[in-house]
Amino acid sequence: MHYVYLLKSLSDDTFYIGCANDLRKIIQEHNKNMSDYTKKHSPWKIIYFEGYCSKQDAFNREKSLKRNAQGLRRLKERLNNSLQA
Repeated sequence: MHYVYLLKSLSDDTFYIGCANDLRKIIQEHNKNMSDYTKKHSPWKIIYFEGYCSKQDAFNREKSLKRNAQGLRRLKERLNNSLQA
């Protein structure tokens, strides 16, 4: 499986969208500051993920969320209660 995920920074409420095939490993990497962007905002918690059988489908969804502000806004609206936690 391939996953598109949404992380929320516990330090400053920043969001990060990514794509990976191992969610446990990727959250550990983000929290170990192995990514240039995410190390500035760690620690992170995973708020949401979507699973895909196709790597290309997951990658396309990630790009869509990153490039389409309205799509990300709608996702955040759906996750309103989760984002408050």
